Amino acid sequence: QDPFIAFHLDKTLVRKYMRPLLIGELAPDQPSFEPSKNKQLVEDFRELRATVEKMGLLKPNHMFFILYLCHILALDVAAWLTIWYFGASPVPFLLSAVLLGTVQAQAGWLQHDFGHLSVFSKSRWNHWVHKFVIGHLKGAPASWWNHLHFQHHAKPNCFRKDPDVNMHPLFFALGKTLSVELGVQKKKFMPYNHQHKYFFIIGPPALVPLYFQWYIFYFVVQRKQWVDLAWMLTFYIRFFLTYFPLLGVKGILGLHLLVRFIESNWFVWVTQMNHIPMHIDYDKNVDWFSTQLQATCNVHQSLFNDWFSGHLNFQIEHHLFPTMPRHNYWKVAPLVKSLCAKHGIEYKCKPLLTAFADIVYSLKDSGELWLDAYLHK
Repeated sequence: QDPFIAFHLDKTLVRKYMRPLLIGELAPDQPSFEPSKNKQLVEDFRELRATVEKMGLLKPNHMFFILYLCHILALDVAAWLTIWYFGASPVPFLLSAVLLGTVQAQAGWLQHDFGHLSVFSKSRWNHWVHKFVIGHLKGAPASWWNHLHFQHHAKPNCFRKDPDVNMHPLFFALGKTLSVELGVQKKKFMPYNHQHKYFFIIGPPALVPLYFQWYIFYFVVQRKQWVDLAWMLTFYIRFFLTYFPLLGVKGILGLHLLVRFIESNWFVWVTQMNHIPMHIDYDKNVDWFSTQLQATCNVHQSLFNDWFSGHLNFQIEHHLFPTMPRHNYWKVAPLVKSLCAKHGIEYKCKPLLTAFADIVYSLKDSGELWLDAYLHK
């Protein structure tokens, strides 16, 4: 029930589509609550959810998102004007790349808002604008993002259910339990005891390889998402038409690669700081609140941190209320902290640089656990 309520705006419409999935109902004498879940915590969270709705915290401020989009478009224009006016020498070229990298990162946070249906009251309006932002401003398919991201939210940091931790075990050993298990099984796909070092090579630049660019096109063609493909092509056509006259073929390829490198580093550090250092394991089927709190942490609030991370520094609140507009996270945070305190659940919040460092420290710890199990168990 809690995930269903968290993800959907129009509950009546979704229930209509779910009717064919009904296979039966529990008999009156059967227990209706799973023993692996904390019943009092579930009830308290549902009361908190009702309070959030009464406070109007699920209602968006449209001007916030309009201004946010305008600042992205302004940076996009500034990047082109920099090369147009100053030429393609190294300094303006690099400045333009930084501006475009910022555009890509910020457009990534904005598409995330539309993808979570947190801007408009109608799901279809969010879907329409989502295709424009992620497709035309970023060159990626909305269907691909939806396919992966909602699995992540339903079961964050649950191995084999959250695609964001599929890097285990091929590239990294993640989480204490999974790392020890890998060592006991004598599996060594990579030298995991050095993963905190090679993370810098294959982690932050993850979006740069040609594989990623090829894969998103393969995804939309395989699934026949032609509308997404059309939106993606408008990004590449616009990028080519605006920069080719100024840079030529080599210059435009170099600019695109550099922009993706900046975007990728920005994206990976921000998205992984909230999850990699947290609990990673198989799904234990615990309640919604506990599932989210053990897999997420926050980063201190500031104007810079809010902007830099697209308000994902409030990752806990975002995971508990995925459709909440991000400008309201700070308002619900004290209520979430109180509920955590009541039930003895740790509410982790840390400085930005500490959060970055914790990615590396956690990879080092799990790599050492793997090595010890590999050698001695």
